[in-house]
Amino acid sequence: MSSSRPPEGYLGATARITGGPAPELVEAGYALEISDAPLLHRGLTLADLAHLAELVECGALTRDEAAPVGAGLLKLLDTPAAGFPYDPVYGDAYNSRERELERELGPAAGRLHLGRTRREAGRIAFRLALRGRLLSLHADVAAFAQAVADQAARQAGTLWADTTYLQPAQPATFGHYLGGFAEQAVRHLDRIETAYTRADVSPAGAGGAGGTRLPLDRGRLARSLGFGAVGPHTRDAMWSADVLADAVLAAAQATATLSQLASDLEIFASPAFGYLTLDASLCRASVLMPQKRNPYALPVLRGGAGTLVGRLTGLLATGLTPSARTDNWLYAYGEVAGALDLADRLVRLGTAVVNGLSVQADVLAGQAASHFTAAADLAEELAQRFRLDYRTAYRVVGRAVAATLAGGGGELTVTAVISAAAEITGAELPVTADLLDAVTDPGTAVAARDAPGGGGPPRGREDGPRGWRRARRPEPLSSPADRGASASGARGSAPSTTWTRSPGDPARNSPRASSIRYSTDCVIASCNTAITAA
Repeated sequence: MSSSRPPEGYLGATARITGGPAPELVEAGYALEISDAPLLHRGLTLADLAHLAELVECGALTRDEAAPVGAGLLKLLDTPAAGFPYDPVYGDAYNSRERELERELGPAAGRLHLGRTRREAGRIAFRLALRGRLLSLHADVAAFAQAVADQAARQAGTLWADTTYLQPAQPATFGHYLGGFAEQAVRHLDRIETAYTRADVSPAGAGGAGGTRLPLDRGRLARSLGFGAVGPHTRDAMWSADVLADAVLAAAQATATLSQLASDLEIFASPAFGYLTLDASLCRASVLMPQKRNPYALPVLRGGAGTLVGRLTGLLATGLTPSARTDNWLYAYGEVAGALDLADRLVRLGTAVVNGLSVQADVLAGQAASHFTAAADLAEELAQRFRLDYRTAYRVVGRAVAATLAGGGGELTVTAVISAAAEITGAELPVTADLLDAVTDPGTAVAARDAPGGGGPPRGREDGPRGWRRARRPEPLSSPADRGASASGARGSAPSTTWTRSPGDPARNSPRASSIRYSTDCVIASCNTAITAA
């Protein structure tokens, strides 16, 4: 191992860290942590500013002591991460920042660490970044749900043969099929909201694990940072990583819906089915075969969803440690942020896919009238009209279908049904052509499904997708910034982060300005008030 002395300013060099850092440690560990610097850069400065202001408020520092540090931090706030000299030799982003502040401010920079660990600052910075990503994902999932609802409304009267096991099952509308994915998306919004609420909890003032002996006001710290709540248990707020898993789980579930839809659409878009086509901008050509039009966006969605499941599994696996360990956090920042960013991109791609669908209504209608899709309807009609038990009626229709196929036919006839009834029950049923035609007509079969949640017109047009869109229109969540919070009310009066639905179209009301802007305004206001010397 290297016996070289640590670089100047290396934390611990004047105590027990007498050598290093080993280049292997820098390459495998420190470089990994410093790669999170762009993610944490602004949030770390906000955490520093809030902590410095609170040290003044609680009397731990005087305004004169805090003023130069505050000025340096405010200058740093406007410095992009790319313009800051992060150096993995010094460890993580926090330590690298500490070294740079010492160069600029001298010993005064050391006042910033009173009553707080670097991990606390990192946890705050990451939660701020996580909130912003959850807001962005929520807005994009809402836009996806709206796109599916709009497409479902357009296809509310498009007949098709719904399937189970990819086998023709019963007549339905293609709009009803699509509406099921919109319902899933709305549930994903609920999951993302829950993940946000759990992320919107402040670890500020937690110290290493058990709090600090300084009289810091944790509630005031939380409000200045724009958090909606204070972590009720300091050790839990600092070290528990389940909140991160909740966020990635919500993202993975949202993309699982995309994967399921993409799997269906790839089948439906194949020439063997010909149900629909994707927009050409979402397809790719074959290098070898000039006739091909590959629906490239669909495997991107499926592969991305699988990748997110892998990332979630990895995150859960790294959490299988004793409590208060670095293992479950060392890889978490970049992995969680990357997972949410990937989910966001996939959801936006899924929205483009849905918006670009061209549905072949005539092909779908032809399938709805084929493959004996109204067989169950006929069995129900026989059971009710002739007072048969359903299983007997089921056997009659099943026998009629089998006999028709054996004879090379593709459509039930009165003769086939009467003969099947005689074979199964020992008596002929007075089935007429009018009865058979009425029951097996796909439009009639769909229209009969008028229960709430059913897909048949007129409910499919009025109470189905369009009614669904009116009653369950997915709308974005507003962050504190979007609700008009101002920096002037930052100290002691910032509103808690509660979810409200903003009116209007999701695409026009995206909350991507998010609570980070609110946090920035609040912290700067607090810092200016607390540390500006008279």
